[in-house]
Amino acid sequence: MTHRTRIKICGLTREQDLLGAIAAGADAVGFVFYAKSPRYIAPENAGQLVMQVPPFVTTVGLFVNATLEDVQAVLAQAPVSLLQFHGDETPLQCATIAAAVNRPFMRAVRVKPETTADDLLECESEYRAASALFSGLLLDTYVDSYGGSGKVFDWSLIPENLAPRAVLSGGLSVQNATDAVQRIRPHAVDVSSGVEQAKGIKDVAKIRAFISAVRAADAMRTD
Repeated sequence: MTHRTRIKICGLTREQDLLGAIAAGADAVGFVFYAKSPRYIAPENAGQLVMQVPPFVTTVGLFVNATLEDVQAVLAQAPVSLLQFHGDETPLQCATIAAAVNRPFMRAVRVKPETTADDLLECESEYRAASALFSGLLLDTYVDSYGGSGKVFDWSLIPENLAPRAVLSGGLSVQNATDAVQRIRPHAVDVSSGVEQAKGIKDVAKIRAFISAVRAADAMRTD
């Protein structure tokens, strides 16, 4: 049986991009609620897009150091089904917010060159112990800013036993997607800048090509 890597298209701001991603086979779509990001979308606009998402496509909201009140205000207009914490939130802060709004959450880890495999496993353990709503780690590249790096980190830092539960992000594109999935075998991949024609403006042809590249890697797997 061929393993199917899940695919999230993040940083969506336009209806045509959302519908194009879904038609191309995206498993999840992401909306950035971090005002300093060039891919920021106002909650009321995201709410209009969320209404168009069919069943079994997960809607994800990306937050950076948001308060409970911030998250509640967003969800009142854009009721996404999964939270993605991408700032400096502690396990307790993530757990508290997730419990208050009754949503599962992912924790983004910005991987530094000095990050070790044990660091990642310990991080996952801490968040899993903090909340039953924790759904997994998203592994991104460390940069000084928040909300997505667009750069690749050293994939060899990812423990082999963590990869099947993790979401791989950071600098993915059609050029490296097949290699990434073949080498890391993550549960899912997350792409944003790699399928854009401009910041916040997706290229549906690139989305289709990216998804095809991931599926090509899936087809090569023998386990």
